[in-house]
Amino acid sequence: MNLTLKVWRQENSTAQGRFETYQVSNISSEMSFLEMFDVLNEQLVIEGKDPIAFDHDCREGICGSCSMYVDGKPHGPWRHNTVCQLHMRAYKDGDTIVVEPWRAKAFPVIKDLMTDRSAFDRIVQAGGYISVNTGNAVDGNATPIEKEKADNAFGAAMCIQCGACVAACPNTSAMLFTAAKVSHLALLPQGHPERKTRVLDMIAQHDKEGFGSCTNIGACEATCPKDISLSNIARLNKEYRNAALVE
Repeated sequence: MNLTLKVWRQENSTAQGRFETYQVSNISSEMSFLEMFDVLNEQLVIEGKDPIAFDHDCREGICGSCSMYVDGKPHGPWRHNTVCQLHMRAYKDGDTIVVEPWRAKAFPVIKDLMTDRSAFDRIVQAGGYISVNTGNAVDGNATPIEKEKADNAFGAAMCIQCGACVAACPNTSAMLFTAAKVSHLALLPQGHPERKTRVLDMIAQHDKEGFGSCTNIGACEATCPKDISLSNIARLNKEYRNAALVE
């Protein structure tokens, strides 16, 4: 395939960005989207130009690093999918593809398609952990857990911190991310010691980072590559209300 790419180029968070147009040719339909970018960057290096900066790590849909808009959609046109797992068979010869970084105040651009998502790390550091005793590992079946709660906890824990929920939300809210981190610990007995302080501290950090409020639009759930449910936000609100009343 021969494709036209319109890619956002920006030197840093304070520089004025712009779209630049590139032509790529002989792209296999079996390539991943990031492999197509590798081809383009090799072409730019040969031409003596600055390659396009973008985040990537495992390229297996696990780490959440490959965060970008593709034609205005977080992670591209395929549902429940990350950019690294988006393949070029989603496009046809002659297509024009527009690629840009996340647009959120809390995710400043580092360079080109790379954004600083360390705000998520600070939310987790505020309370997304449990108290543990050091020593030998506890047997896996030492604490009985209801299957429904275990399944819901695993479902919430699947969040990969990619930021698609923030990118899709018109309020740039990170409530789905925060709710997933609160939920998977609130559902398990191991998470109960910090249950009340966790939700209060994590919501406070969420707001401090500059993320917006949730207005139940649902765009976050629709674009989440791991299909994190909105029910986690309902659980977060319940946890927050109960903790605030106790305080």
